[in-house]
Amino acid sequence: MSNPDMDKIFSKIDNRGKLDRSDLVELLQSNLPGQMEKLCRKAYDVKSAEVGKRVYFRGIIEFSNICSRDCYYCGIRKSNFHSKRFNMSDEEILTAATWAWENHYGSIVLQSGERNDSPFVDRITALCRKIKDLSHGELGITLSLGEQSPKTYRRWFDAGAHRYLLRIETSNSHLYKNIHPAESGMEQRIACLNHLRDAGYQVGTGVMIGLPGQSAGDLADDILFYEKQDIDMIGMGPYIVHNQTPMAQTAGEIDAGEQLNKALKMIAVTRLYLRNVNIAATTALQALDPLGREKGLLAGANIIMPNITDTKYRAAYQLYENKPCLDENSGICRSCLEKRIKKIDESIGYNQWGDSPHFYQRKLELPDQDDLLSRGDRTGLNKSKIDA
Repeated sequence: MSNPDMDKIFSKIDNRGKLDRSDLVELLQSNLPGQMEKLCRKAYDVKSAEVGKRVYFRGIIEFSNICSRDCYYCGIRKSNFHSKRFNMSDEEILTAATWAWENHYGSIVLQSGERNDSPFVDRITALCRKIKDLSHGELGITLSLGEQSPKTYRRWFDAGAHRYLLRIETSNSHLYKNIHPAESGMEQRIACLNHLRDAGYQVGTGVMIGLPGQSAGDLADDILFYEKQDIDMIGMGPYIVHNQTPMAQTAGEIDAGEQLNKALKMIAVTRLYLRNVNIAATTALQALDPLGREKGLLAGANIIMPNITDTKYRAAYQLYENKPCLDENSGICRSCLEKRIKKIDESIGYNQWGDSPHFYQRKLELPDQDDLLSRGDRTGLNKSKIDA
């Protein structure tokens, strides 16, 4: 079955025309037979042209589930008294980072619950420096540690981190208030994205897809938000219920297949609109479908974050339920992902940072680019580290 409106949009894509909001909404809400496959093919073609058919690994170390925030959807929120709290030692974190480096992962992600107390800030600063030292500067470092002060962001950047993921979860202010307590303001979140850019990071954000009350228009606005904020990398995934959260009481029945389709469409449309950003195929996709991450790659994603956390901690770090790979050690996970990626005829960018081409382009457009390039070991602009 053909849809004239969709045919016009696909023609616009083929001719590298600029999509508008109504085009994004049409693509995101279309459910006609065959159009999902066509949408993903178009997105994959753009991905191949803009960032290549190469997957970059970010070995994620989820080192603590201690959190100061109380987000209504999250399994490690501070008011979840059923959560068994943990905090990996520095030695355990550095062991995981060493494993990533020795197994040719180009980058790692340090992720935890949100804290901004001085001991935590000092600890991350020291860990970044030690990770750079142990890997002779070869491991790229992404941080996903929530809202911090501009001074803290700069300290961590100067210590060796060069990418930062701070998810907005939704750009709709009403939805944002529905899923966060009053003290967690959207304006502060956006301000932090600006502080990260000012500090020199590759800036990442993302949303939850399929939130109760969320429309295709809301998701289109999320994509426009990425553009407005000049985002370099995107980590977004489907909303999945955690039963020990307030949202579990009001979310109602959620269809896994529908959530997966929404997430894949969002990846594809974001790729079509933003073209040269990095987009992650998140683990949450695999929670809905055993082949979810592969489907994400085929819809336009180019980043995967294999879990390299010690398996004894993984069950306690569940932002949502039914998280996959809880009992697979880092070696098993690496082997499994290699086979999965090979099956879809893509390669893995081992020993490469895999920085966002959008970031590289954006930085070259700024003044004092010679100074920026001279600091490539920290900003990710070193061309030997980039496979654009």
